[in-house]
Amino acid sequence: MKIFNNNKTSLSFRIFYYMILLVVVASILITAVTIIVFNNQSRDYHEERLERKESHLILNLNYFIEETMIDSLINIPQDKINEIADIHEIPFEIYSLQGQLLKTSIDFKLSKDDIILSPEILLFFKQQNNTRYVENNDQSKYSKSSYNVIYNNNKPIGIIHMPYYMDDSLSNNELRSFLKNLGLVQIGMVLIAFIFAYFLSNYITKSLTRISQKIKTTKLNKENAKIDIEKTPMEVSILIDSYNTMIDDLEESAVKLAKSERETAWREMAKQVAHEIKNPLTPMRLSIQSFQKNYNPEDKKNKIKLKDFSNSLIEQIDTMSSIATAFSDFANMPEQKKELLNVTEVVQIALDIFNKDYIEYSVEEKEIITLFDRTQLIRVITNLINNAIQAIPEDRNPIIKIDVSSTKKTVVINIEDNGNGISEKNRNKIFEPSFTTKSSGMGLGLSMIQSIMLAYNGSITFKTKENQGTIFKLVFPIKLK
Repeated sequence: MKIFNNNKTSLSFRIFYYMILLVVVASILITAVTIIVFNNQSRDYHEERLERKESHLILNLNYFIEETMIDSLINIPQDKINEIADIHEIPFEIYSLQGQLLKTSIDFKLSKDDIILSPEILLFFKQQNNTRYVENNDQSKYSKSSYNVIYNNNKPIGIIHMPYYMDDSLSNNELRSFLKNLGLVQIGMVLIAFIFAYFLSNYITKSLTRISQKIKTTKLNKENAKIDIEKTPMEVSILIDSYNTMIDDLEESAVKLAKSERETAWREMAKQVAHEIKNPLTPMRLSIQSFQKNYNPEDKKNKIKLKDFSNSLIEQIDTMSSIATAFSDFANMPEQKKELLNVTEVVQIALDIFNKDYIEYSVEEKEIITLFDRTQLIRVITNLINNAIQAIPEDRNPIIKIDVSSTKKTVVINIEDNGNGISEKNRNKIFEPSFTTKSSGMGLGLSMIQSIMLAYNGSITFKTKENQGTIFKLVFPIKLK
């Protein structure tokens, strides 16, 4: 049926539907069988009644013929014919063996000489041992016609014809009355089946619904509760056991995966840190070697050389320090601390650090309250603005726009620049740790921002066009009043 072409049809509805369909089909079959049985009983009744009347009528005629010793059927008085027809409540006709009408209790407008039996009936009786012929009269007021041979001293002397009308009015009235009562019972059965199917389908699918809810909430990165449902069918119990076994395997796999991911992440981070630290160490080594080689205690320019040497070392040390700080910030993300704050004020504080004329700040509301860590939010904004400043080429007038707005459920912060944009090949890597397009830095900024936003049930997305600029969009929940 088309109703189930959709794979999303619920199991409870299917059980309910098929149970109701079963009751309706059973009711239709019972009604059909009842009508067929009534019709067969009515047909058998009329056939038995016709045979019974035939037998009594022929016995009566035979008795009269033997009693009066009449040698020809045409000599039977018409009064006797009418009397016998009235007694047995059935009209009849008597024909000769040649098919000519001799006597009848039925009034005809035609002459008796014009009424003869059909050749088919006469041929039937001429065949051996054929004594009774019955035909259905579809175009007559009589439903059936029965033809029998009349014997006298075991010799056939004529053919008797008995037209029979099957009066089914009583049987039809009984059938209608029975069907009416049956219909009321079936309506009651459908109503009971409707209620029973509703509760049964819910009972059957109740445990499956709970299992599906548990499966929906199953996560790889969190602790999952096992299912414990009592009094369930065997098939559902097997499904529950399989799910609980899967939870055990999932937890074990999650531990192994987390361990593997941590080891991989630290390995990659260690490689990156080692690489970044080696970069300033090489010029430091060269500077020291050059200073040792060219140092002359009597040279009057020693102070200037020593100052240049010191500045070079300090610069390289500062580079190493910034690398260590970036690594430390990423590796030791502070715990979530939710405090009630006004987003517009916090963003303004972050912008005050830069004090740039080309930074435009706009807000829809003066007060947008949310739960967030003040330090974390400032870090996110300053990091994105730093990225925006660094993305703008030197030969272009910088424009950076910060827009803060809110919806019924979220805070939205857009940070737009007119920089170089992000190339197509780098868009899928932009939030990966250690990825950067800059000549310096560890590429941890956007990855750290993404981690902070996810920790506060938020998100960071971007839209970009090469050589035109980029818009980063921050979305996180607002505190509902």
